[in-house]
This record gives sequence, C-alpha cells and structure tokens, in this order.
Amino acid sequence: MSSLDQQTPAAEERDLSRVIIFAAVAGVIAVTLAIAFVLREPPKAPKTVSPYAANLKFSDFKMSAAENFVGSTVSYIDGTVTNSGDKTVTHLVVEVVFKDEVGQMAQDEPDVPLRVLRTTGPYPEAVDLSISPLGPGQSQPFRLTFDHISAQWNRQYPEIRVTDVTIK
Repeated sequence: MSSLDQQTPAAEERDLSRVIIFAAVAGVIAVTLAIAFVLREPPKAPKTVSPYAANLKFSDFKMSAAENFVGSTVSYIDGTVTNSGDKTVTHLVVEVVFKDEVGQMAQDEPDVPLRVLRTTGPYPEAVDLSISPLGPGQSQPFRLTFDHISAQWNRQYPEIRVTDVTIK
C-alpha cells in the first residue's frame, strides 16, 4: 500500500498552465481596452459656419502647377474673392473638395487658409487676410496652394466652401 501513497500527491498536483494562459490573455485584453479608452478622441462637434460666409463670393478660377526646388509638383488655384457684406474680413478658411470621374470625393482638404495675392513687390505674394484685409464691397485675387492632389481627381475645378471667417 505504500506505493499507492506515493502516487496520491502526484495525482493531486493540478496542471495550472491553462489557468495561467487564460489569465494572461484576459490581462492583455484588459490592458488593450484601457489604452483604447484613454487614447480615444472625443467626438468633434460640427463647426457652425458664420452667417457672414454667405457674403463671400468666389469667381475667376484658374489652376496652375509648378515644380518646386525639391522636384515635386505644387498645384495652385487662383481666383477672386468678393466681400459683398458690410464688414471687413480679416481671416478666411475654406474646405476644398476634389471630385473623381463619377462625381465622388477624391480628396478633401478641410482647413485651407485663403491667402490673397499682394502685388506691391516684384512678384505676387500670397499673404493672410490679417495682413491685407478684405473690406466691404472689395474684391481681391486669392491663391490656394496644394502640395499633393489625388491621382483620381477629375481635373475639374474643386468645390470651395467657407468653413471659418473672422470679421471686424
């Protein structure tokens, strides 16, 4: 009977490897969920566009491209912005949407600052409206600059919508 007594402690030892693996997997899942919860971004509230944006009109669009000093192509949209309201515009941000061949969005540029062209020097210089404000009833040439435009773009003029305007 002494041989049975020796086997009893060995039979009572439990295989804990499954419990350890389960605990490790549960720990990894818990840590991953905690990190995802901490790093999540709060939902963005939709921007309300100033009612004054209705007083800003865009016209005379021209598109061009040039190669910069590092060999990549820079694209430009030039045009005229007109302030038909009664206040002076000191800052203007637009959203530019490039469409593809079937009319769907190929590229969205949500926060592009509109720069007006100042021609007081030897060449036109694109400056912020804070430097050259757009007064009531005035029109000024503008330029939007893009380092990259999607290859799916249909080569038509993009949609330009005012997303932020500062007036005084």
